[in-house]
Amino acid sequence: MTAVERGVHVDASHPIDIAEHLAERQQWDVDRVTDDQIAFAVEGAWRTYSLSLAWHSFDETLRLICTFEMEPPEERLSELYRLIEAANDRAWLGGFNLWRDEGLMVYRYALTLRGEASATPGQIDAMMKAAVEMSECFFPAFQLVAWGEQSSDEALSAVMAEAVGRA
Repeated sequence: MTAVERGVHVDASHPIDIAEHLAERQQWDVDRVTDDQIAFAVEGAWRTYSLSLAWHSFDETLRLICTFEMEPPEERLSELYRLIEAANDRAWLGGFNLWRDEGLMVYRYALTLRGEASATPGQIDAMMKAAVEMSECFFPAFQLVAWGEQSSDEALSAVMAEAVGRA
């Protein structure tokens, strides 16, 4: 049992109930949209991210989306799409899409719970953390390509460079 699971005491095994409890523990602004959907805002280092989790009983899938505003100039779209492809090669748990009509960059991830499987608090917490961590990691690169006019390779190198030494 993980530390997250020990700290979460949710009577129901509904994944949205678990997500709601985890979000409240983090003191995130929570909006229970329906019995099967929750939305909340997470303050990151770069910006506030909007997260939404939705339970789809027909295919027994818990879907997460994490969004942030991204309205790049038309002339930067092809380079931004190259960067999204490269970022998705490095994002093993989910992937990015640009929803141009909505002006949003979206990180998506799904957890399949077929055969009456139950999501654990640890799994749901990991989903939410991965969404924010991936968004935080790649946000600067998306900005460098969209507004700094860097190539996708340059922007990716800048965000993927590992720090040497310790502060």
